[in-house]
Amino acid sequence: MKTRVTEILKIRYPIIQGGLAYLAYAELAAAVSNAGGLGQITAATLRTPDRLREEIRKVRTLTDQPFAVNFAIARHDGNYEELLEVAIEEKVPAISITGGNPKPVFERLQSEPIKTLVLVSGVRQAVKAEQLGADIVMAVGQEGGGHIGREDIGTIVLTPRVVDAVSIPVLASGGIGDGRGLLAALALGAEGIEMGTRFIATKECVHAHEAYKEAIVQGAETDTVIIKRSLGAPGRVLKTPFSEQILSHEEEGAGYEDLKDSISGEANRNYIYDGDDSAGFGWGGQVIGLIDDVPAVQELFDGMNRTAEEGLARLKGIAEI
Repeated sequence: MKTRVTEILKIRYPIIQGGLAYLAYAELAAAVSNAGGLGQITAATLRTPDRLREEIRKVRTLTDQPFAVNFAIARHDGNYEELLEVAIEEKVPAISITGGNPKPVFERLQSEPIKTLVLVSGVRQAVKAEQLGADIVMAVGQEGGGHIGREDIGTIVLTPRVVDAVSIPVLASGGIGDGRGLLAALALGAEGIEMGTRFIATKECVHAHEAYKEAIVQGAETDTVIIKRSLGAPGRVLKTPFSEQILSHEEEGAGYEDLKDSISGEANRNYIYDGDDSAGFGWGGQVIGLIDDVPAVQELFDGMNRTAEEGLARLKGIAEI
């Protein structure tokens, strides 16, 4: 496949792996990059410059293909500068920015050759990202897992709206997990896709507990809920006893101080690392309804390509009638 995204990032397929807090490490990132996409490691949950540097170098022992480092700005509490310096020193090919104001990052990267991707949930954010100098924007619809926009705009509407609003390439994100979603995104004007939940249910996502992967495989599209809406930071998670307890507390009027332990990184790790659905939560999108296996990343890419080709042939057949 050839789009502006593949040309800018120097990858074979316009498929980008999401930042995936506590899960996006070298094994997964390298597998995605080796399969032809753009793998990512997460700076926020590596926390220290030394650990980030170590993980970047580990990726390079596993792949010679481009990869990215994700900076979820809000998770850094504003203290991401040292980590950003490591990414620059290590000459990473690309950086993605999510969950915060990207302006300081762009100011620091102004004279650097690093490619930049920014996750947005609305047209205004996309336009601002382009003005700041982003190479690519990733438009995430409300179907997606993890933190989503406050306006509840679906991917099928958000994607063409953003495409029409900016001149830089757009990636579609949210509700995409197979070749049909890739083909649909391209039809909407996007030049590729970002996937998060789908990559959790792969063999190379080695940090994810088997119970978490099994919940993704067995879950239907109705088996997710949105937490933290009352705090102004909505995020989609798998429906579990713990996440439903969070919702109950929110409905009762609990504020941040009441909820902070339940929505913490520790609570997240209790489930995604230990598989304890009574003591933690796991991010996940509605796309779980389309996921029924845990393949190797290369197998996932091969299957997506076949499905996209079949879908394209079907569309051509319809157009000829």
